[in-house]
Amino acid sequence: MKLYYHPLSGHAHRARLFLSLLGQQAELVEVDLAARAHKAPDFLKLNPFGQLPVLDDDGTIIADSNAILVYLAKKTGAKDWLPEDPQGAAAVQRWLSVAAGEIAYGPCAARLVTIFGARFDADEVIARAHVILQRIEAALESRQWIAADHPTIADVALYSYIARAPEGNVDRSAYTNINAWLKRVEALPGFVAFQKTAIGIPEAA
Repeated sequence: MKLYYHPLSGHAHRARLFLSLLGQQAELVEVDLAARAHKAPDFLKLNPFGQLPVLDDDGTIIADSNAILVYLAKKTGAKDWLPEDPQGAAAVQRWLSVAAGEIAYGPCAARLVTIFGARFDADEVIARAHVILQRIEAALESRQWIAADHPTIADVALYSYIARAPEGNVDRSAYTNINAWLKRVEALPGFVAFQKTAIGIPEAA
């Protein structure tokens, strides 16, 4: 099993984190984003969208971070991570959609501005980040995990960009429920950290 990734990509970290939480061994193949290796013909054969991460499971190619989470949960039979009952599966899917939508266009986009020089309006994407963080903060008011009474791939999908939101100048200090949830994720057996940079504002304690 190979995971094509970049250490500063939150999408790639999702996949790497879940592999580690599952205790699954995978060869990490770093893709040089600065050299635009993700747009090279060989990589585009793996993922025509030219995006990371990509999982190569003995010739079975899975692109898209959330698709990789679903694939790994199904392949390993990790039903706690991806419930099979209709209500549980829908609850997880709701937050996978948030990870692909509001998180991508909020804290992820804000971080792309500071780390990769993306041409987004910084004030706009920071404001979007706070809207979704406020909603997640409220959702965690009476629960420890976002979609169930135990960790699921929804928590994995949300973790990386929320954890590194301060790198995009998104102040996380007021979100006490979120900060407590981040620590719960980080205490899970097999947790692997998302590489930090010195960019942005100091992280909440």
